[in-house]
Amino acid sequence: MLPQGDGNLSEMSLQEFVLDGFEGGPQTQALLFALFLALYVVAVLGNVIMIVVITLDARLHSPMYFFLKNLSFVDLCYSSVIAPKALVSFLSSFKVITFEGCIIQFFFFSLLGTTEGFLLAVMAYDRFVAICSPLHYPITMCPSVCARLVLVSYCAGCLNSILQASFTFTLPFCSSNHIDHFFCDVPPLLKLACADTTTNELVMFGLCGFFIVDTTLVVLVSYGYITVAILRMRSGGGRHKLFSTCGSHMTAVSLFYGTLFVMYAQPGAVESMEQGKVVSVFYTLVVLMLNPLIYSLRNKDVKDALWRLGQRHTATRRMIARETVS
Repeated sequence: MLPQGDGNLSEMSLQEFVLDGFEGGPQTQALLFALFLALYVVAVLGNVIMIVVITLDARLHSPMYFFLKNLSFVDLCYSSVIAPKALVSFLSSFKVITFEGCIIQFFFFSLLGTTEGFLLAVMAYDRFVAICSPLHYPITMCPSVCARLVLVSYCAGCLNSILQASFTFTLPFCSSNHIDHFFCDVPPLLKLACADTTTNELVMFGLCGFFIVDTTLVVLVSYGYITVAILRMRSGGGRHKLFSTCGSHMTAVSLFYGTLFVMYAQPGAVESMEQGKVVSVFYTLVVLMLNPLIYSLRNKDVKDALWRLGQRHTATRRMIARETVS
């Protein structure tokens, strides 16, 4: 631990941070541990199952499920960047994270969060092409185009994380080493800087606003055209199915983009860090836990693939059992 003294630290002595996390005594910390553990376990299991099912079932080897598989992979990594360290902090007095560890956590948090936003926009565009231009869909969303769209999503995430990390961690942190959050994020880090952070705030609002607004527009325009196309359908059953599926997708997308916009895209939206921590839980765990549930439970193809995978596993076990007996 660093010496606390009067709360001031020299710039050279700052080699680690302390994640203060949420306020409250041992009972509150235990409840938070249980909540975060439940969200994390469901997120990990759900996304791993989605990746395995889409990989093993040839009927799901299409652009829509290619994007969904990448989304599940990002969600799996995204939740694992934040949750394990937070879980340790809830039940331990050792809440320290090294300066290098903080940079690494922040870098991957920013990279994966931005990539998630772009993938959601790509998935909305994919549904737009599939529903509004079904005859051109195989050409428009050919494998090479799908791969490039995913690559662009990751590149956008890398660009944002490199710029954000460069501007944030070149600041002199000499007022305190206590981060008023459960992970390394820009707003609480800027509060520790003993230099003018106006440029950093403008960069954060500019980059995050640009990425969030652009991807949100893609989602809104895509689903706007999808809604018009669905309303023109003569089949009531098909209309209800598409509305149900798109409504579920829009719920997940709205929750993710909405909480990100509140935190990063408008100055002063979050009045206190405690409020910011609660908002952060949604886009770091809740949405990542909901995504596999929304994209599987409301999807007949995925449910059928799960059933086929279960049948195949049962048949394999029976075959092994018969060979063992004989």
